[in-house]
Amino acid sequence: MKQEAKKHKLGLGSQILIGILVGLAIGFFSPSFTQTIAPLGNIFLRMLKMLIVPLVFFSIISGICKMGDVKQLLTVGLRFVVYILVTSGIAATVGAIFGIISGVGKGTTEFLGDASKVKAVSYSFIDNVVSWFPENIVQAMVKQDMLQIIVFAIFIGCALLTLGKEVDILIKGFDQCSKLMLKITDFVMAFSPVGIAALMAKLVNSISGATVKDVITFIIMDYVAAIVVLVVMYPLLLKLLSGLSPLTFFKKITEPMLVAITTTSSAATLPVSLKTAGTKLGISENVYGFTLPLGNTCGMNGFAIFIGLCCIFCSNVYGVEITFSKLVLYVFLGIILSVGAAGVKGAGIVMSTVLLEAIGMPLTVIPIFAAIWPAIDPPHTLLNNVSDIVGTSIIAKRLSLIDENVYNSEIVD
Repeated sequence: MKQEAKKHKLGLGSQILIGILVGLAIGFFSPSFTQTIAPLGNIFLRMLKMLIVPLVFFSIISGICKMGDVKQLLTVGLRFVVYILVTSGIAATVGAIFGIISGVGKGTTEFLGDASKVKAVSYSFIDNVVSWFPENIVQAMVKQDMLQIIVFAIFIGCALLTLGKEVDILIKGFDQCSKLMLKITDFVMAFSPVGIAALMAKLVNSISGATVKDVITFIIMDYVAAIVVLVVMYPLLLKLLSGLSPLTFFKKITEPMLVAITTTSSAATLPVSLKTAGTKLGISENVYGFTLPLGNTCGMNGFAIFIGLCCIFCSNVYGVEITFSKLVLYVFLGIILSVGAAGVKGAGIVMSTVLLEAIGMPLTVIPIFAAIWPAIDPPHTLLNNVSDIVGTSIIAKRLSLIDENVYNSEIVD
């Protein structure tokens, strides 16, 4: 009986969807009750802010440490990490470009009053890069200066990785702290259906038809950007960097692609990807046994697209000028935050909060992202998993650790 009850328990995504629908209903039919439950939404936003500094700090350090020892990092690991960083940067750029082309967010006026809350930050390119490096990390944490915290975390992770076994206790400690923060995130996200319902109810009273149109445009642009990355970027990288046939590649990875898009879970897709890499693509286990689990943790091209698009959307929503130096910052955040997003339950909502804090913008659009996340999650998960297999195939070919006879063989059901 207990197993049956557990089996029918609604997942977090379903609970959030119900919360959105309940919030919409309350907002439409009972404005007075909306004011009564408004504090619940504020509590949820405060808890999200509570997570930001320790979650990002510990997860980035832990993620870097999981890359293995220095020797492995310099052979397979370094190549794959460079691949993840470059493709994440390209994906974030694609998202930003489609955001600029579509002008997404320009039709929305409800949030322009919040523009006064945007932090006054210098976006001179050189000054901006210099400002990423903290003078006082404690002060950076108090002010929630996410860029400085991220840079400091990268330094710690690289230092721990270099020291290796000498600091095993520290590495395990950071890993345990990361797990602790993920568990606390679980607690916060368990409250998210209630908090999001309250936020949606409040949002309904102020949202207009123009905003709805912009949200629909956001979803469409997200899909278009994902398609461009999938059918243009990945085949080009595969062909130019490895000489392998993209057509054969996509025929061979049909199974993990279907699992990714239907489950919207990279973790659930990983076993299928591992099997496909070995039996259908002919890749050595020495390569895919390291790169695919690492990619499952760090490779988030789909989320990088969202970050690029989200930054343009929020800039337009809050009436913030989009300059070249800001675009560079957005792409940098697309790289770093997409790497840090993995393993976080409700990553879209939590990391969107981190993103808005990092670019100094209010959190008033968070309910919108929560509402559309189920719609944009499938293509994101698909890109995340395909990217990992593309990178693995490229590295295996360049290191001569792939059996091309297996790769080019006919598919046997």
